[in-house]
Amino acid sequence: MSYTIADLQYLMARLRDPEAGCPWDLKQTPMTVIPHTLEEVYELVDAIEQGDTPQIQQELGDVLFQVIFYSQLAAEQDQFDFSNVVNDIVAKLLRRHPHVFPEGTLQSRRSTGAPDDEAIKARWEEIKQSERTQKSQHSALDDVPQALPALTRATKLQKRAAQAGFDWRELTSVITALREELDELEEAIAIGEPPAIADEMGDVLFSAVNLSRHLDLDAEATTRAACRKFERRFRFVEQRCIEMGVSGANGAADPQLELFWTEAKAAGL
Repeated sequence: MSYTIADLQYLMARLRDPEAGCPWDLKQTPMTVIPHTLEEVYELVDAIEQGDTPQIQQELGDVLFQVIFYSQLAAEQDQFDFSNVVNDIVAKLLRRHPHVFPEGTLQSRRSTGAPDDEAIKARWEEIKQSERTQKSQHSALDDVPQALPALTRATKLQKRAAQAGFDWRELTSVITALREELDELEEAIAIGEPPAIADEMGDVLFSAVNLSRHLDLDAEATTRAACRKFERRFRFVEQRCIEMGVSGANGAADPQLELFWTEAKAAGL
């Protein structure tokens, strides 16, 4: 038997049934579901980056369930339902892809000769700006979500500013700016003022994100990759400590641990 989206909606409604539903599900609100949504999305991202196809399928289901959950909660308050969610996203994608659906309908067909990537990107941004104007959003930064992970939000803010013409033109200027921020951080550390140190550290991180953007790298993805690399190497160090009877749990720097770390790097971990 193969279940459908209608079955999932029915299941969700049953879970929220006031008399025979699940006690946990009945206690939930949109605000209490948020942490679970974030966790499910991160688990999906992890599965995709690991290339684990069966896990990707499972995690996509978990993310879909979050959409169904929020839609059920909204329907109970007569705000909107899942069909409204589907209608809105289809309408928006039709509107944002005139190069594929020139008449703005699913039935419309594109004429021969597709526009290039730059033209598509420019038109996409033009349409999004029009949507922001209709929402009375006057700044290019107005609809950048506050809840985004910091590296992702920094990238998005920088891209929006760049679209308005506020950006470095040369990569060398971006690197110079990062070095200047590092110098300012060192000065703050030398003075020893914690608020200034925190402020300058933030500038360093923001500038590092800017450099990633100019290198066409995703700061969030590259940082996750760096974390995975650190994990591989540190686990190697832990294993070598066990093999050599070295204790690295005393909190003090141990030259032997650095040697193990060098081994991990030489091994290509």
